[in-house]
Amino acid sequence: MRALPRNAPEIGLLAIVIVRLWLMVLPSSLWTDETGTAFIARFPSHPSLAVVPQYTDSIYYALPRAMDRLLGFSEIGYRIPSVLAMGLALFFMARLAARLVHPKAAWFAVFAALAVRNIDYFAVDARPYALGICCAAGALYFLARWFDSAAWKDAAVFLILAALLWRVHEAFWPFYLVIGFFTLMRTRRKESRVSVKQTFVVLAILVIALLPVALRALALFREANLHAFAQPPSLYDLWRVLSPGVRLVTVCGAAAWLSRKLSAPTGRNTRRVTSLALALAWWLLTPLTVFAFSRISGVSLFVPRYLSLSLPGAALTAVIALAGWLPARLWRPAAIVMAVSALIFAGNWHNLWPDHDPEGWREASRYVSGQTEDANTPVLCISPFVEAVPPVWRPDYPLPGFLYANLWAYPFRGKPYLLPFGSSTEAQDYGDALAAGTLSHARRFLIYGDIADAEYWRIRLSARPELRDWHRAARNFGNIRVLVFAAPD
Repeated sequence: MRALPRNAPEIGLLAIVIVRLWLMVLPSSLWTDETGTAFIARFPSHPSLAVVPQYTDSIYYALPRAMDRLLGFSEIGYRIPSVLAMGLALFFMARLAARLVHPKAAWFAVFAALAVRNIDYFAVDARPYALGICCAAGALYFLARWFDSAAWKDAAVFLILAALLWRVHEAFWPFYLVIGFFTLMRTRRKESRVSVKQTFVVLAILVIALLPVALRALALFREANLHAFAQPPSLYDLWRVLSPGVRLVTVCGAAAWLSRKLSAPTGRNTRRVTSLALALAWWLLTPLTVFAFSRISGVSLFVPRYLSLSLPGAALTAVIALAGWLPARLWRPAAIVMAVSALIFAGNWHNLWPDHDPEGWREASRYVSGQTEDANTPVLCISPFVEAVPPVWRPDYPLPGFLYANLWAYPFRGKPYLLPFGSSTEAQDYGDALAAGTLSHARRFLIYGDIADAEYWRIRLSARPELRDWHRAARNFGNIRVLVFAAPD
C-alpha cells in the first residue's frame, strides 16, 4: 500500500478550508461591482464605459472576458480567476515565510492568511484585488530570492510582477513604498548578494516601466472627485482596518510565548530584523499612506478593497510573532491549529451555502419579477454607481449601460424607470413628474435599489398627495431593498 505524503494532514485541511471558504461561495449572487465586471467582460468597448476609465484601463478584465467567452454569463466563471490568483498568492506567502522566517513556517503562513477574513473575501471576488495581491506577494518573493541568489532570472520575474501590479488597479501605488523600503533595508544592512549598482539598474527599469501608468494615474486623479464615494477617514476608521491583524498577531505572539513556557524547545528559530521590517511595512505602509493621502487630498481612497494588498503582511507579521518563541518542532501542530481556527471562525457556518456579499441582486431581481403584474409595471431602479449623476445620468439613459450593470446581469419582468445615484434637483423633478403621471395611473409600482437610496425615495414619494394613501411593503435582500407600492382598493 502506497504511503501517504508526509504533509497529508496539512493538504487535507487546506482542501477542506478552500472548499468551505472559497468554493462554496462561488455560486452566490454578484454584488454591484462584480456586475460591472460582468458587463465589461461582455461589452469591453461599450460607449457607456467611457465614464469609468479606471476600470477599462486595468489588465485584470482580460481574465473574466476570457471566462465569459468560455462559459458565458456565470458567477462561478467570473470568479475563477480570483480563486486561482489567490491560490498562487498563498504559494508565494508560504515560500516567503520559509525563506525569511523559518523553513517549517510555510504551512502556518498559508493558514494564517486564510484566517484573515478579507483575504477569503477577495479570493472569490470578481474584481482585480486577488490578482493584485498575487502580483504583490510574488514581486516580494522574487525580490527576496534575487537578493539571496543574485540570479537575473529572479530579478526579471520581480520586474514583470512589480510592473504589472499598478496596471491591475490604479489604487495600488502605495505598495511600491514597501518594495523600496525592503530594498533599502537589505542593501544598507548588507544582506544582499546584489551590488548597489545592480540594484539601482533594476529599480530604474521598474521606474521606466511604471512611468506611463503614473502619467495616466495623474490624469485620472484630476477627475477623482467624480468617482469618490467614501468620506475622509478618521483614526477610528484606521483602527478598524488594522484591528483584525492586531488581534491575529497578538494571539500568535501570546500562544508562542505560552508554548515556550510550557515546553522545553528542541530547536531555536532565527529571525532577521529585515524580515520583521518587511512584514510590518507590508501590513502597515499601505493603510497609513492611503490614510494620509485621503486626509490631505480630500479624495478618500480609504476603503478595505483599496487596502487589500496589506492583508498578507498582517499574516506574515503573525508568523514572525509566533517565531519569536515557538520551538521548531511545534510549527506543524501550530499550523494545524491555525487551519482549524480559520475553518471555525471564518467559515460562516450559519449558512450552508454562504453569500459572497450582502448585496443580493439576483434574489432581489427574482422577487421584483414576482411582484410585478405584467411587463408594463413601473419599477424605479436606482443606480448603485457613484458616477450615475447628471449630466452623465439622464432619465432616458440607454440600456444596457454600465451605470445599470445590475439590471443587465439580473433582468426582471417590469418596465424600468431609471433614477440616479444620490439626490439632485434633476432627480427630484423627474421623481415628482413620475408620481404625478406614470405612477399615479398605475395600480402598482416598485422601487429597487440600495436600502438607504430606496428609503429616500419611499419617503419622498409617500409624501406626494397622489400616493399618500397607497399600501407599501418592503423586503430586503442583504443590502438591497425592494419596495412595493399598491393602490388602495
